[in-house]
Amino acid sequence: MAIISSNIGDDDFSLRRKELRIVDSKIIQEEKRNDNLNLARPVTLQEFIGQEQLKSSLRIAIDASIYRKEPLEHILLYGQPGLGKTTLAFLIANEMNTKCKIATAPSIERPRDIVGLLLGLKEGEVLFIDEIHRLNRLTEELLYSAMEDFRLDLTMGANRGARCRTINLPRFTLIGATTKLASISAPLRDRFGISEKIEFYKCDELKQIIINFSRLINLNFDDEASYNLAKISRGTPRIALRLLKRVRDYAQVVKKTNFVSFDLIKKALNSYQIDDKGLDSLDRKYLSFLNQNNNIPIGLDSIAAGLGDNSSMLEFVVEPYLIQIGFLMRTPRGRLLTGLGKKYINSKNDNF
Repeated sequence: MAIISSNIGDDDFSLRRKELRIVDSKIIQEEKRNDNLNLARPVTLQEFIGQEQLKSSLRIAIDASIYRKEPLEHILLYGQPGLGKTTLAFLIANEMNTKCKIATAPSIERPRDIVGLLLGLKEGEVLFIDEIHRLNRLTEELLYSAMEDFRLDLTMGANRGARCRTINLPRFTLIGATTKLASISAPLRDRFGISEKIEFYKCDELKQIIINFSRLINLNFDDEASYNLAKISRGTPRIALRLLKRVRDYAQVVKKTNFVSFDLIKKALNSYQIDDKGLDSLDRKYLSFLNQNNNIPIGLDSIAAGLGDNSSMLEFVVEPYLIQIGFLMRTPRGRLLTGLGKKYINSKNDNF
């Protein structure tokens, strides 16, 4: 049972609730009609490109909840950054015809913060907590009874003045998103009825995302250009759209055109030091650092010190793609270049 300071009042909870961003599915639909740029973000599962197995599982769970007139089970979404976890939370709320309240775990600093969020929910609403693996222990413990029994068990005050209080909550759906599944404690992880991994996207799926968004910003891609841009987007829509915007800048400012060819993409990405594998200058520095070590495994902290960068950033941003394309191995003794990685870094044609 969590201990909460006795001097908490309704004003404290109201203050914390004001920090939430509330998204109403009806408002999203209205914005979509009034602003073409909002078309880039889907509003139904059917419009969401890719993740077919995940969408199928969610569709069944959503339809079953609607049929039973019950809130959806709590959902845990995990995967690399930029794959659409937040977008899926919006879509789930929209499909359930309810509101989605959003918070990030680092902003929930004290137990009273999560209490304020939970007390602000209405029947059937969705609470989305991003980076849920970063919740502190006391906050996490408060969620146990809230998720299982829809109640809060609080101890108000301390010592002889302590008193117990149980607050009933409306039935709600908690959606947690994380890039570090292993960092979530087992008791919290087990309370999610649905746990789904968001996979990297296929090239054809990214190509369709690029084509859809390019139409919104008045760019015309030829087929080869859109396919090659998708191929170097690391299986991640966020990266695909970021590269697309850089290509747009180059096309409109340097070439004075809205037509994008494969040759234009090569020139545009070269100007940003991104090569035909989708690797940027930091990726190449990382590979070059390993290549200089004569095939001896190097620990992540040593690599970070050598590059003057953060080890967590290297582990979760740089390394996943290098492993995915077969350039890097993680071994018990450290990081090691593969044969493909050595061939790439020693090649004279590693750029466009």
